[in-house]
Amino acid sequence: MKSVYLAGFDVFRVDAIEHGDVLKRLCARHGLLGLYPLDDQPPAEAADIAQWICQANLDKLRRADAVLANLDHFRGPEPDSGTVFEVGFACALGKPVWAYFPDHRSMREQVEHNQGYCAQGYQVEDFDLPRNLMLACSWAGCSRSVEEALSALSAHLR
Repeated sequence: MKSVYLAGFDVFRVDAIEHGDVLKRLCARHGLLGLYPLDDQPPAEAADIAQWICQANLDKLRRADAVLANLDHFRGPEPDSGTVFEVGFACALGKPVWAYFPDHRSMREQVEHNQGYCAQGYQVEDFDLPRNLMLACSWAGCSRSVEEALSALSAHLR
């Protein structure tokens, strides 16, 4: 059975553990083993819990056959930075990444801009991609929902 690391800001939800269980059940329906970041709890004697969490997640990413990444907007018009790091790490390891998020309009359509520059004065990408080109050009595919993404990723891994 292929394993899939479940990357995303879902770990910050109020019901994060329950949501992780839902994601893992969805994986199982597609013949995949879901590896959720909150599956393991830091040991009581962990001196630096943040460092422990980072290493535990990197270990899961190394063990996984692929990554399913929730790249929906988080605290603004961009995906969660931790998830983006995990996507980059997986790509560096040569693992396929499948992204999901509902809005597939181009960045220009999603981010308010005036003549191509956002309110902070930075250029808004104009490549007709739904996310930054470094994400969009490196994923194996993207879907609008987690259900669609798992179906597509399962087929991709076969």
